[in-house]
Amino acid sequence: MTSGGDAPGMNAAIRAVVRTALFNGINVVGIKRGYEGLLSGEIFDMTPRAVSETMHRGGTILYSARCHEMMTEEGQKRAAEICKVLRLDGLVVIGGDGSFRGAQALSLYGVNVMCIPGTIDMDIACTDYTIGFDTAVNTGMEAINKIRDTSNSHERCSVVEVMGRDAGHIALWCSLTGGAEDVLIPEWTDKDADAVIQQIMKNRAKGKTHNLVVVAEGIGGSEELAREIQRVTGIETRAYHSWIPSKRRFSNST
Repeated sequence: MTSGGDAPGMNAAIRAVVRTALFNGINVVGIKRGYEGLLSGEIFDMTPRAVSETMHRGGTILYSARCHEMMTEEGQKRAAEICKVLRLDGLVVIGGDGSFRGAQALSLYGVNVMCIPGTIDMDIACTDYTIGFDTAVNTGMEAINKIRDTSNSHERCSVVEVMGRDAGHIALWCSLTGGAEDVLIPEWTDKDADAVIQQIMKNRAKGKTHNLVVVAEGIGGSEELAREIQRVTGIETRAYHSWIPSKRRFSNST
């Protein structure tokens, strides 16, 4: 099953599990829509044909859904009982932190579980990498490279907000590979708008004509930061993001 937010590469992981298991004489069933599908019985036999021509597709062919019932003890017990009724030897869960919590609960009720970390945020402990993270960073970098060209042409400062609610790995890697002047991530709480502006002013004094600041979604406030940079430095500054920031850290900055 796949559970929680989808991540690029999940279909490749599904395909690998299915084909490896079948090669070794192990029957495989797919569970649609994560734990919700497990509780509602959306289960079907998986064959090599079921996973053919899927590696290039985004999302997950098994679909995904949030399951509030699985957050309760009653739901966890019922899910474990269903696994036993179906005589499943083991359950492979591909997902992030919430998916792993559900899997851990099932293991406590005697279900054999194997978890494959799949989340673009790379916020899973005990693993060096997660499915989807590399694609997320490369997608961010592609956008940043295009923005930098325009920023350079107009001698602007660009504030780019990327995903990462509780973990700043995407922002950090994008800032390193994109040559950003500064980065703001949830793990670093001692950095504010003033520190960013000081760095931009130092760069301008050295003759740098454009600047890039990367902000993680969990920090938010990109538009406010952009306005503050422009107000203090006089440098035209634009903010780029595709969602409403969750926090407004810079609205009261001086």
